[in-house]
Amino acid sequence: MSENPLAPPRLRFPTDASELVDRIWPASATRTDDGDLAIGGVTATDLVRQYGTPLYVVDERDVQSRAVRVRNAFTEAFEGIGTRAHVYYAGKAFLTTQVVAWMAEADLRVDVCTGGELAVALAAGIDPAMLGFHGNDKSDAEIARAVEVGVGTIVLDSHEEVHRVARAAADAGVVQRVRIRINSGVHASTHEYLATAREDQKFGIPLTEAVAAAEAVRAESSLVFVGLHSHIGSQIFDESGFREAARRLMDVHATLVETGPVPELNLGGGWGIDYTEADSAFAPEDVADALAAIIAEACAERDIPVPEVAVEPGRYIVGPAGITLYRVGTIKPVTLETGDDAGHATRTYVSVDGGMSDNARPALYGADYTARLARTSESPAVLTRVVGKHCESGDIVVNDEYLPGDVQRGDLLAVAATGAYCWALSSNYNHVGRPPVVAVADGAARILVRGESIDDLLARDTGVVPVPHAGTGH
Repeated sequence: MSENPLAPPRLRFPTDASELVDRIWPASATRTDDGDLAIGGVTATDLVRQYGTPLYVVDERDVQSRAVRVRNAFTEAFEGIGTRAHVYYAGKAFLTTQVVAWMAEADLRVDVCTGGELAVALAAGIDPAMLGFHGNDKSDAEIARAVEVGVGTIVLDSHEEVHRVARAAADAGVVQRVRIRINSGVHASTHEYLATAREDQKFGIPLTEAVAAAEAVRAESSLVFVGLHSHIGSQIFDESGFREAARRLMDVHATLVETGPVPELNLGGGWGIDYTEADSAFAPEDVADALAAIIAEACAERDIPVPEVAVEPGRYIVGPAGITLYRVGTIKPVTLETGDDAGHATRTYVSVDGGMSDNARPALYGADYTARLARTSESPAVLTRVVGKHCESGDIVVNDEYLPGDVQRGDLLAVAATGAYCWALSSNYNHVGRPPVVAVADGAARILVRGESIDDLLARDTGVVPVPHAGTGH
């Protein structure tokens, strides 16, 4: 067998279609002597036997170690320029009470952006002062709750929020710390829907209005202006965008320093991870060193104090630590014309028992993933497209992948790097229940989030008539 002409240029034809590339799979991912995929010392076979499929699996130790690595990288880099760094875990990537606890244990703060995420963080027992509250359309109730519980910082996303948060803080008799989210106008190299600092979109206050917004905050006795915030997008590999955003923010930061204290600067997150071999993710140490150098240089040029700096990684910490396990169903070879000398080529469609309800990213963003059978095989690789069970032609899990040619119904298939945004974006499309989430560590597994059954879905439908139990006489 050889490379298929239908394959995209980025996809390497494998010499071993069972190989696990370290930078894509969780740190503990390995093959047993029998060839079974294992994560955290637990085999995929055992996990599926206990919890079924589809199943989200999270390498607990990998999440914790990645959180510590980011914290250490930024602590050391910014201590080197005479200031402190604060790392916020971006909860939107994947948030449960246990994940919040892991972040707190690693001395990270946590970002939330809705009342629901705030409730999860509080239920985990984290100190509210360690929370940041985002959101472009915070309700009055959400603002009041954030102020009431003592959220450390509220990020203002519009001019009107200045007065709404000030009023809520005054009503509560407290002084609330706030940041202002600035739309820097930096066009990050990522999918259109993942770029969050372009001019024509919903987030933030234009850079040209930042000074006016800060003055409005300073005029409110119930608010304390902490500093500016920027987030240029997500799944970014080109560092030039981060550099340019930092430079633009420092121009405004320097102007604001002339009229009052600006103790912090939040540079957001958005660093990409390796979903496929074609990706090339930053090391956190490289990101930290580069940002520290930019901030130090900018402050020296402007002769201003170096602020404390905050960052907000989410995907980097949790994304590579997760996989999703599926059961293979229908297999359908499709022969297509190639339009070249080859004439025809075959793509094998491999259906699984999940899909866009548990991973919406391929449908939303055209995201690419890596897949492997949970068992090893010496069969020559064939080009496949892993698809879901939903009633949509766009229900694609992995658009292009080489899998062993002996893939068959009943096989277990694992998709790598699904720890971020898969469970968070999951749905009940076609009345499919959301899968459970299991954490694995040291040879043991435990449930983080229970899965949903058909009974759970029916329980919310008010038209369902309860079925009497036998022997009740009713």
